[in-house]
Amino acid sequence: MYKTYKYRILYFFLSILILGTISCSKAAKNKGDVTSEDGKQGTPLSKTDSAFVDKYIAHEPEFKEHRNVIMRFYRTRNYRLGWFKEEKLVPQANTFIDVVNKSYREGLNPNDYKIKDFNKMFASYEQAKDDSLKFKLKQEIDVALTASYMNYASDFYRGTVNPRKLDNIEWSVRKNKIKLDKALQTILQERDSRYPYYQFEPLHEDYNRLRTALQKYREIKQAGGWPKIEGVTKLKQGDTSRVVPILRQRLLPKERWNIAAPNQFLFDDELVNAVKDFQIRHGLKADGALGPTTLKAMNVSLDERIDQIIINMERWRWVPKPKKFEEKHIFVNIPEYMLYARENGKNVLSMRVIVGKTMTSTPVFSDKLEYIVFSPYWNVPNSIIVNEFKPKLIRDPDWLNRMDMELLDSYNKNAKPMSPHAVDWASINEKTFKYRIRQRPGPKNPLGDIKFIFPNEHDVYLHHTSSESLFNQTERGFSHGCIRVEKPVDLAEFLLRDKPQWTTSEIISAMHAGEEKYENLKAKVPVYIVYFTSWVDDNGAVHFRDDIYSHDRALEKEYFN
Repeated sequence: MYKTYKYRILYFFLSILILGTISCSKAAKNKGDVTSEDGKQGTPLSKTDSAFVDKYIAHEPEFKEHRNVIMRFYRTRNYRLGWFKEEKLVPQANTFIDVVNKSYREGLNPNDYKIKDFNKMFASYEQAKDDSLKFKLKQEIDVALTASYMNYASDFYRGTVNPRKLDNIEWSVRKNKIKLDKALQTILQERDSRYPYYQFEPLHEDYNRLRTALQKYREIKQAGGWPKIEGVTKLKQGDTSRVVPILRQRLLPKERWNIAAPNQFLFDDELVNAVKDFQIRHGLKADGALGPTTLKAMNVSLDERIDQIIINMERWRWVPKPKKFEEKHIFVNIPEYMLYARENGKNVLSMRVIVGKTMTSTPVFSDKLEYIVFSPYWNVPNSIIVNEFKPKLIRDPDWLNRMDMELLDSYNKNAKPMSPHAVDWASINEKTFKYRIRQRPGPKNPLGDIKFIFPNEHDVYLHHTSSESLFNQTERGFSHGCIRVEKPVDLAEFLLRDKPQWTTSEIISAMHAGEEKYENLKAKVPVYIVYFTSWVDDNGAVHFRDDIYSHDRALEKEYFN
């Protein structure tokens, strides 16, 4: 009995001793050694640390700018190196270097991203014999590749110009919130993504199309450019002119330049169709005749068109990721004077719009459409009251009544009508005018019969108009900043599709009821009011538009500086 008890005590203490030895061994290994991905132990070959990363990037301004995302990339992986596997560089390293070398295709300058000479660094690493030197070089290469990627990817995915930091760049559209550390993890095949980061490809198809156009226009330049059309001010079908062969060279495929014809100087049907195509692609009246406006657009230099393509590629980098653009939304392109209703990444409705005049330009921003107002009142902005109404009201206060307008004593919900004779109109200004002028629903109301509201600081919205003939104009900058839509009923149907009670007849009836009515949407719909002066359509045709607000000029100054 005593012996059995003695042996049990001995077994117990031996077990504790063995377990303690094993635990100490594991603790020592975890504390002092790092197990690398290649299976070797005892040397920290696969890790760096925060001090090394921070110190390395601090010496390069271009790297230091991206310190936070670089540190986040390493911190989330416990400072494990990203660009090495089994002591060798992963293939993505050379792919990335090749991408940087070809970044001119993106309208970027490759030299801006060659902060480090990687060929030299790679060679030094391969030639190093001393283990400590080799490990130091390995860390430097890894951090340099990560920092260089962040430097390049920030420009490539988010833009080289930050529109939110520059007062002269008009762009308040929802921000592209791409996470560059996650993108790099995708490239290194450490996570999956619905976006083509692993291919170093852009996020938007519209960007891809412009990139193809950029290559095409650069090839035209390399081949000698395009001829200038001079010595003529007007040509129409049936006219003859010595500039016709030059015009054919400018507009037709090369194989059609020197086709034998009874009269090589004749402005024939083929040339008329080519001019019409050019006019359509440049937002001009497509009459097939060569006039001053068409000639002016035709003689814009090739270098200017290349720059125009590049800065519009830059704008696409500012746009949210495609997931947002696949949702139901409204897209208004100001220089194109067009609105597109989109769903599942496709246009389901398009219409012409009227935008702000140069002096009262429509702002570039995004928001969410929340409700529709049928038979709306028009609450006249103070700026219009002071700048346009004031002289008329000084002469004759009754002018308000003749315009089917009324004066209210405040902007409160319970505001009461008052006589326009009670106001000293000569003394009013935008800041001190404390009353409200509104126009009643009806045929004289400039908002037409319906308005679409997405509350915003600019007080801009979409609305119908009583001046429908203006939609026939090629250039449609007539408003005070709001956007007039050509097909208000179709737009209301698009927005109210999930409310079956709002049939076409109900929409039209509410628009002409003469009594203001509000209808909330079931779900808010994003609205993007943007500014693109160049794009490529579904057929591959490259379009250009005039820089109506001089936004291109401001962006070019920043981008090419």
